[in-house]
Amino acid sequence: MAPKPQKRKRTKHAKTKMTLPVSEEAEPLNMESMGHPEIYPLVLTTKTQEIFNCRVDEDVTEEQPYKLIKKEDIFVDFANRAAVSDFYPVKKIVQEYPGDELLLVYDRDFKYGLNFYLIGTEEGKENYLNPPELPEEQEEYKDHIPEETYIYRPPISKPWVSLGSEKEIEEESVKESTKQITYMISRKRSEFGAPIKFSDQNASSVKDAYIECTAYSDKNFTLKQLERDVGMQVVPQIKETSTQTRWTHPKNAATQYYPREFLEEEKEALGQSKTLTEFLNSVSTSVEIALQQNEIMNTFIHDWKCLAEEEGTFGDKTDTHLKEYQSFTDLHSLTEKMITCVSWHPVIYGLIAVSVAVRLSFEERVHFSGKLLLQPSLILFWSFSDPIHPQLMLESPDDIFCFQFCPTDPNIIAGGCINGQVVMWDITAHADRIENIKAGGSRSKKVTLKPMFLLEPESNKEAIYIRHCAVSSIESGHRKVITDIHWLPDTFEINRLGNVFENRSGISCQLVTCSADCTICFWDIRPQKALTPQPQAEKKKEESIEIPFDIPSTFLHLDLSWKPLSKIRLSKGETTLDHCPTKLSLSEDNLLFKAQEKILAQSKAVKAGEMNPYQNLENALSNILKPIDDFCTKFFVGTEEGEVIYTDWKMERDPETGRFMAKKPVSLYTVHDGAVHTVQRSPFYKDIILTVGGWNVAIWKEGIMTGPLLQSCCAPKRYTSGHWSLTRPGVFYIGREDGYIDIWDLLEKTHEPAQSQNICITMIMYIKPWTFSAKQQFIAIADYYGTLHILEIPWTLSHPSTNEVSSVSHYFEREVKHLEYVEQRRKIREQEKREMELELEKKKVNTS
Repeated sequence: MAPKPQKRKRTKHAKTKMTLPVSEEAEPLNMESMGHPEIYPLVLTTKTQEIFNCRVDEDVTEEQPYKLIKKEDIFVDFANRAAVSDFYPVKKIVQEYPGDELLLVYDRDFKYGLNFYLIGTEEGKENYLNPPELPEEQEEYKDHIPEETYIYRPPISKPWVSLGSEKEIEEESVKESTKQITYMISRKRSEFGAPIKFSDQNASSVKDAYIECTAYSDKNFTLKQLERDVGMQVVPQIKETSTQTRWTHPKNAATQYYPREFLEEEKEALGQSKTLTEFLNSVSTSVEIALQQNEIMNTFIHDWKCLAEEEGTFGDKTDTHLKEYQSFTDLHSLTEKMITCVSWHPVIYGLIAVSVAVRLSFEERVHFSGKLLLQPSLILFWSFSDPIHPQLMLESPDDIFCFQFCPTDPNIIAGGCINGQVVMWDITAHADRIENIKAGGSRSKKVTLKPMFLLEPESNKEAIYIRHCAVSSIESGHRKVITDIHWLPDTFEINRLGNVFENRSGISCQLVTCSADCTICFWDIRPQKALTPQPQAEKKKEESIEIPFDIPSTFLHLDLSWKPLSKIRLSKGETTLDHCPTKLSLSEDNLLFKAQEKILAQSKAVKAGEMNPYQNLENALSNILKPIDDFCTKFFVGTEEGEVIYTDWKMERDPETGRFMAKKPVSLYTVHDGAVHTVQRSPFYKDIILTVGGWNVAIWKEGIMTGPLLQSCCAPKRYTSGHWSLTRPGVFYIGREDGYIDIWDLLEKTHEPAQSQNICITMIMYIKPWTFSAKQQFIAIADYYGTLHILEIPWTLSHPSTNEVSSVSHYFEREVKHLEYVEQRRKIREQEKREMELELEKKKVNTS
């Protein structure tokens, strides 16, 4: 059986390569050497057999091994497959064939080397289809004559002709050069079998009893070195020179001077001089001032250098370790809980909020579901002044796994539950308590924020429970735990189709959430019913509803009826499965880092007597929306499988069904070997994104589709969280499952962390830094056992070096150029590989 030929891959490069004129000049292979010049062997693949209906054992069999193929069908195959066609080697024969049909014969026994052969002449086709009849005598004689007979011819001896090979054999053969020595040892016959007695004797006393064979060099057998390997290298000539000043003999020398003194007559003349007296009186005041200034301050100090110097808060400027400042633990909780999310208060310094959840697996939650309903799910507000008693407790229907303060009003909080519901709180009524501003029992019109969060000792003993204002509908929202939540900035808003419009209300009114149910939802806190007029009866019925005194009416219109504005599913393409998002990052997330001053101004305006815009959200609805052109609607998503997806939230119409569906992801990379826990944009570069998941870290640049700029190697322990530094563009913090935190400094090292520090004995769940002042920064680290560690960031990690922003930016630009070079080389290698495969296929066709 002949080897089965490989299938050729049809590509654009292959088509242009095989249609060169050089390949057409190759002459087809025929069987002229075997006496059949009209026969041309061919290899027909399975696909070609199906095209021309000449399948083996179906269309062509042993009984009918031939098939007539139209000449036009072969030309159509040339047009469709070009050089990939199996008839391409006999293209010239087909073009010159005079008839309309060619005879293709199935060569079952591979008589001509291949599985098929083509008869290239009309005469040969007629002879095969209608063989000439032979006389009966010749047919009988033909049966007795064997097809091939073998005749044995004995070899004939020829005289030897020397070509010089015997000389090489003699040179390479080993010949004995030393004379052989023969030794004969004899003994008397009578001594055979006689007993032998051994005794000691002095060898030196007996003659010929001891012979010492010392080594010596024999000049008769010296070996000459006939061949030697020597390496040569050209080396430039080196010359050492030195120069020095002329040295002279040292000699000690000294000199002495003495003051030149006035004579007595000269002294008297100068003492009576009016000119000298006037000069001394005029300059004495200036000299006294100069002497006083020299005593008061250092005249040699460098003013500009001292102007930039600042003292650290602790230790010295070489200290690089995080130092424990304070820790918070809920000692009043009866169950073991873990911290799921941490967020600093945007305005009040020293106030931090954490969400806690029960440390149970899914099976354990189902088993203890009855007991869990009796325990409240809380968000705790901790103060630096009281590490034991939480100041506020926000109640929720189930455990909160993510929450965030509103960018335009810090008293509005949104959170995501484990059951898929979105919860809203309004703590405006308790703003006086948490800021500790009292003036005659009423709120002060003028608010001054204190540098630390200080509360009266009496108020710390009683914690306030605050119920939620609204909760989303269970049927219309997420089906599983909400893993991330973000407020959209107050600069834009979107509609149901994902189109971006200008936000004229000036407040953040929309949210985006992602969940483990493979969906991403956009929410709007404004009343959607205001868009369509309602009957007066329904309005009166709604106004008659009594509102509990302890629940604000800010979001009453959303409670239990809140539905997402739009819902996106990240499809995996050809399959029916979807990606499971865990974290996301919008293009405007970096603006939230710089919104602190704006929040402070709005908070002061509300406290000064102006109306809170969230109390009347119907005014925030605009009938005429102005679209924003050239707005980037793409965002990054991290999945549970470790994938990083760059996709678009805009909807597009499906051409088959006519429905609006989410667009396909722009790019997808499988970089992390575990669930992605962090997807965050840099506060210094809006197009740089940090992702943490599994056992590695990656840094991406938006717009670069070839891969990450930085991808770390596998860490000794799994990474669980991460966060950028707020003041240094090249520093970020990564938490591990063994309680260590890795501090990366791209200006120092890019292949490994600059340092690692142990924080706790269990898994780090969340990392959140915060800037207290220009000289003091804190970082909040939450662990699996429910303890919140507040650490102070040292000087070296909080103060950037000179031109650090530009240095890190240059590093990212170099990595982008490196990725472009690698991608260019990869394309060149693929092109070379395709060309090599085509050359190998050509050689196989020519040899066959």
